[in-house]
Amino acid sequence: MGENTIILRPEKLEVRGLVKRYGGGRRRPGTLAVDGVDITVRAGELVCIVGASGCGKSTLLNVVGGLEDATEGAAAIDGERVVGPGPDRGMVFQGYSLFPWRTVRENVAFGLEETRMPKADRGARVEALLEVMGLTAWADRLPKELSGGMRQRVAIARALAPEPDVLLLDEPFGALDTQTKRVMQDHLLDVWRRTGATILMVTHDVEEAVYLSSRIYVLTSHPGRVGAEVPVPFPDDRTPEIKRTDRFHAIRDEIQALLTGEVVME
Repeated sequence: MGENTIILRPEKLEVRGLVKRYGGGRRRPGTLAVDGVDITVRAGELVCIVGASGCGKSTLLNVVGGLEDATEGAAAIDGERVVGPGPDRGMVFQGYSLFPWRTVRENVAFGLEETRMPKADRGARVEALLEVMGLTAWADRLPKELSGGMRQRVAIARALAPEPDVLLLDEPFGALDTQTKRVMQDHLLDVWRRTGATILMVTHDVEEAVYLSSRIYVLTSHPGRVGAEVPVPFPDDRTPEIKRTDRFHAIRDEIQALLTGEVVME
């Protein structure tokens, strides 16, 4: 399917017929990483992508973020095709990628420095995000003075500062210990509710995906294709207690069963 044949609807985020191939040439077909993927994220949704190692989760997110070009197909934000990085998308990776010489406040402000927003408004925006992320007391600290969870809060705040249309999260809690991960999951839910952000998140943690998501896309491997789209029926104001319910266990087990036969989860 060529790019010109892709019909993109004006959803917040729309991916249609996405194919990504690496390498290749006249005599070599190259490696097909992602094959014919269709994904939709509506305004205000938090959608997760899960799959085995090598299924193309991060590749897909990099294409949506404009960090890599699609071989075929297209991604779009509000009906506008993605042709490279842009302020309409904020990205957060597993590594914190903070500027070590900048304070927390200065790191959060970075994304606003090239905008036309008046300086006073930029300052107010930063202070509001520091409050939402629970970072006000650490605003003048350097990243080296923070825990891993705190650094990731700073990274998320920095990505949210320019008010992107879509926030893209690539295994944002993968490097955290179990307890810190649980705290950050609850914090992300709180930020999502308070900001109304539209979020697409990649994770290899099935339980995390069920706890956070409005919907889950399950990718198969080699190449990555959408094997299933699983709705998650829990309310937005969910709490950790849902993890003890039969419904939560049923959805988790359904997704694990869908991944059966795939390579071992990373």
